[in-house]
Amino acid sequence: MKVIRTEIPEVLIIEPNIFGDDRGFFMESYNRSTWIEKTGVDLEFVQDNHSRSGRGVLRGLHYQIRQPQGKLVRVTAGEVFDVAVDLRRSSPTFGRWAGAHLDEINKRMFWVPPGFAHGFLVLSERADFLYKATDFYAPEHERAIRWNDPDIGIVWPQIVAPILSEKDADAVFLKEAEVYE
Repeated sequence: MKVIRTEIPEVLIIEPNIFGDDRGFFMESYNRSTWIEKTGVDLEFVQDNHSRSGRGVLRGLHYQIRQPQGKLVRVTAGEVFDVAVDLRRSSPTFGRWAGAHLDEINKRMFWVPPGFAHGFLVLSERADFLYKATDFYAPEHERAIRWNDPDIGIVWPQIVAPILSEKDADAVFLKEAEVYE
């Protein structure tokens, strides 16, 4: 597997080794030993999640103020633009974002460390999105930051108007959000 560091060094793009022929392909999507050796991240994944969304759906920017989750995300069908935003006030990259295109062809994965908000925009007709999390979902600690916050300045792929949940439409701006120290 190949590890690509983004503009925010802790946020990683993972390119797995893919072995394919005319019958199909094989890839190891996660191996704890290889993961630790290549990334230096030694956190246990405790929960796997799977979501399906249609074109134009934007989910995020989500995080948990307590029980922060690291997420190793990938797309098994379709295409998304995936984003991580640094919410660690003491970090030199506080308020900055990194993004990656993930799809069923490139089979890339994206590591969103604890202390970051996460979101994605579906670019294909539909997308199946899988992620491993380092802590359990805790709805009482879930928070959301507005996807189009000008202080963050995410450059989303061009869309007319994203399809948002009520929670995401009502999300706060970074300057009003609870963040990590």
